[in-house]
Amino acid sequence: MAPPPPGPTPAARLLREYGWDLMLGSIAAFYAVMVPYTKVEESFNVQAMHDILYHNHHIDKYDHLEFPGVVPRTFIGALVIAILSLPAVLIMRVFQFPKIYSLLAVRLVLGCVNLTTLRLFRVEVKRKFGRHVEAFFVLLTAIQFHALFYSTRPLPNILALALVNLAYSFWFKGNYLRTLQALIIAAVVFRCDMILLLGTIGVALLLSRSFSLMEAVKCCISTALLCIGFTVLVDSIMWQRILWPEFEVFWFNSVLNRSSEWGTHSIHWYFTSALPRSMLVAYPLCLVGALLDRRIVPYVLPVTLFVVLYSKLPHKELRFIIAAVPMLNVSASLAASRLYNNRKKSGWNFLYVLMLGAFLVSLGYSAVSFMASYSNYPGGHALKALHVADSSMKEKMVHIDVLTAMSGVSRFCENEYPWRYSKEEDISIEEYQNRNFTYLLNEHRYVSGYKCLFGVDGFSRARIQPRFPPLSLVKVPKVFAHGSLGDPDILSLDWPGCP
Repeated sequence: MAPPPPGPTPAARLLREYGWDLMLGSIAAFYAVMVPYTKVEESFNVQAMHDILYHNHHIDKYDHLEFPGVVPRTFIGALVIAILSLPAVLIMRVFQFPKIYSLLAVRLVLGCVNLTTLRLFRVEVKRKFGRHVEAFFVLLTAIQFHALFYSTRPLPNILALALVNLAYSFWFKGNYLRTLQALIIAAVVFRCDMILLLGTIGVALLLSRSFSLMEAVKCCISTALLCIGFTVLVDSIMWQRILWPEFEVFWFNSVLNRSSEWGTHSIHWYFTSALPRSMLVAYPLCLVGALLDRRIVPYVLPVTLFVVLYSKLPHKELRFIIAAVPMLNVSASLAASRLYNNRKKSGWNFLYVLMLGAFLVSLGYSAVSFMASYSNYPGGHALKALHVADSSMKEKMVHIDVLTAMSGVSRFCENEYPWRYSKEEDISIEEYQNRNFTYLLNEHRYVSGYKCLFGVDGFSRARIQPRFPPLSLVKVPKVFAHGSLGDPDILSLDWPGCP
């Protein structure tokens, strides 16, 4: 008898088991490394992670006490990610790495948490619908810029997304009470708006008699009370007053409707702008998938209803409904798998080629989106350039204005002595010359008493042009660095000047 064929090597088994995760993780890590800075929406969690890692129990030094923001947020997510990142950050501190590497560490850890829960969901997708659907689920996720770019960004929505992915995996597995519990934790602790997703999925499960009303009530109340008690305990200590952060957020956004002060969109914006931009080719495919495979309809319908209900709130952002994208991607994957399996049949082959072309267009759109995002953090790039240009050991004070702080600067971007920083607000442009600032980073090209040292461009818009490439990115100076005219050491350095 011929000897049995050799089994797969350990490396092959590892690749077969974790290959998809490695691909998604590599893309997410690439985005994080290339665009390490964060925007204003992420500022609370970023500063909280920094303060937990660098100030530990000295809460009086924490950033949120000086800059509390419009509404309080929970420290629980920042605390978990900071603890998981602590070994890497300690090693970096021993070797005196700049703090920006610690920011990269916490972002990569957050990405690992999100992709781990996405893996749990992916495994259930494979079990329920097969390996072809799983493969297209991963490929669609990979070419969607926002899905992986956001996965490492410390937004409350992304912290909640990890729990939503977990809930989806429980849902597919048939563990319905665990589904409710994961969504309750997400709603009570991280994002109160997840109550809408909890409501639509909960009603769907009740109508399908997946559990009794009494079971659901007991599960929801007990889980909610535990979560409320935990978040009130932790956050009352950190904020130094008794509070439940997400209740205050709910009151501000939904009851008072104050979120509309930050802009509004039409009621159909999620369906005509946000979802098409975030899902790309998967958006039309998810509609086809629901028509071709009725098995996905009981899952897609409650998630779509969640987006419909959220559309009632005037203030809209893509991140608010990003929790819907993984489930909609499953429906799209079913359509893509059906096209792939029938690609050799007459009529289907044309649709399959059309789908491949749409995949390439989506990939191109994601590449352009990445390049635009890379240029969207002029504040972070300006502070880094300032640190590189002035390596003297003379003490210097940098003032960072609101625009600069909102476009990439966080405490992770700051250096140790001799650098000091101020984010004092409401300083008029005339008052700067009477203050003892060595450098200024702000949106003004000219400031009395200071020399403009350089400017940093930021993304402005995309422009269509009648040549290759057909699309170009228009950048304009956004942040300017100024040096005090009263400091001859600054004037002696070689600066590029302002455009």
